[in-house]
Amino acid sequence: MSNRIMGLLALGFGLAFAAPAQATVVAQISLSQQRMDVMVDGVRAYSWPVSTARRGYVTPTGSYRPFRTEKMWHSRKYDMSPMPYSVFFRGGYAVHGTTYVRSLGRPASHGCVRLQTANAAKLYALVQKKGMARSRIVITR
Repeated sequence: MSNRIMGLLALGFGLAFAAPAQATVVAQISLSQQRMDVMVDGVRAYSWPVSTARRGYVTPTGSYRPFRTEKMWHSRKYDMSPMPYSVFFRGGYAVHGTTYVRSLGRPASHGCVRLQTANAAKLYALVQKKGMARSRIVITR
């Protein structure tokens, strides 16, 4: 049954349907600025330096809903490199913590979005609390 028909039926029966849930956690990543702004309920809560793909690699642009989180993950593709507080948004791409903090603010990764581990933990906790269905990862040039 279509949403329009369900809405009309709801009006006829005096029922109220809530609007579709909007993203309440949005991690906006700028590849050109190597920065992530985290919006919570429409208000900027955090702004952090990140590292995205270095030359020869790609960080995909677009808007994604996280589909998996892992408190600690190890990259099978890159020598079991640790990826603490991973929020996966497309295939093997994730936002995750790193110990290579000297590289933050410039391209340095194989494609993932890396940030200081304490900041990755904050984003991870927000996604866990608000839910993946209400979270978005938005990556722009």
